[in-house]
Amino acid sequence: MIGCAVWWARPLPNEPRYLALLDEAEHGRHQAYRQEIDRRRFLTGRVLAKTVLGERLGRPPESVAFDATCDDCGKPHGKPKLTGVEFSISHSGDRIGLAVTTSPVGLDVETENRRADESLISYALNETEQQALNGLPEEAKASEFFQYWTRKEALMKATGRGLKIPLQSITLDGPRLAACTDPALDPANTRLADLTPGDGYRAAVAVLTRDEVEVTEHTWQP
Repeated sequence: MIGCAVWWARPLPNEPRYLALLDEAEHGRHQAYRQEIDRRRFLTGRVLAKTVLGERLGRPPESVAFDATCDDCGKPHGKPKLTGVEFSISHSGDRIGLAVTTSPVGLDVETENRRADESLISYALNETEQQALNGLPEEAKASEFFQYWTRKEALMKATGRGLKIPLQSITLDGPRLAACTDPALDPANTRLADLTPGDGYRAAVAVLTRDEVEVTEHTWQP
């Protein structure tokens, strides 16, 4: 059994005390966002991760530096990494999440108040999964769809390959990977769990391990 801790936070203000924790590349990414709320989400994800991981490693948050080098282009916009720990950051609306464990991990959170139109459903879900949504009222269909979506996004993030793995290549059986045509995901080596980020949100975490995973959720405030 291994543990996976998930922290939930709300967007921090763009204040100097928090901005001071960003390195040069992170400041560049922060400023590149056009919308104020997007800057706050990015800032919160970094401050949350540096604070929690710093405590885990016995280091002050200002000493925590991530390697976010993109494997494809070499620019600093890839999945952040830190030697000695596995983690994943996700945000949507006013929820920012961090998952921390000892095996490759992916976290995804989404607002469920958007409309799930047929083109989006057919893009993300295979025929078996689409049939599970047939006949549901519109609101219930959207909620169920975004639970599927977060599970698949979490799985893809855990591999580090993201959307290079087609969504329809993944077949789910509830919160369990039933099959995947991409060799990066093996049901025997994958654990998946739904999370409770609050009303109006759906979330899931995936851990690439043969061990059973105990997931705990926490609220974080600076």
